[in-house]
Amino acid sequence: MLKPEDCVLVIVDVQGQLARVMHQSEELHHKLTLLIKGIQLFDIPILWLEQLPDKLGATTDVLAAELIKTTEPIAKQHFSGWQCPRFRAKLSAMGQKHILVAGIETHVCVYQTCMDLLDNAYPTHLVVDAMSSRDPHNKKLGIEMMQAHGALQTNVESLLFELQHEALGERFKALLTLIK
Repeated sequence: MLKPEDCVLVIVDVQGQLARVMHQSEELHHKLTLLIKGIQLFDIPILWLEQLPDKLGATTDVLAAELIKTTEPIAKQHFSGWQCPRFRAKLSAMGQKHILVAGIETHVCVYQTCMDLLDNAYPTHLVVDAMSSRDPHNKKLGIEMMQAHGALQTNVESLLFELQHEALGERFKALLTLIK
């Protein structure tokens, strides 16, 4: 079972016009917002990646409004966030063991980031309902490729309740309000 103190959330490249043309973009944004707000209830750190933001645009406003409360974006040029020294340094300094990954595109930047994380001994959990690709077949294939190399699948609601562990307390009440 995941424990909040062992986790970090990595949000990959939900930016600009590309984010708006993802398969089921509105649902993706809803799930990502729920995920971010839920993760913040547990004080889990978030690393937020942007692929060439000067060319592709910034993270979509609805997500940036939530993310900016606890973190700032890390610009990258490689498809994999791992190839960005700033990302690696921040991740290493955090000391978390389990990486929760969400974002776009599942079969490109999420996939390559995940593969590098796995290659560097980070257990990686794919929040599959909080990731997308333009083509749903590419999302499915991306998830299958990552899973074949050891990534584990979860979804927003399962993850948040796993982190909560028990149906007690103020955080549980806040979580219920968020989920409903």
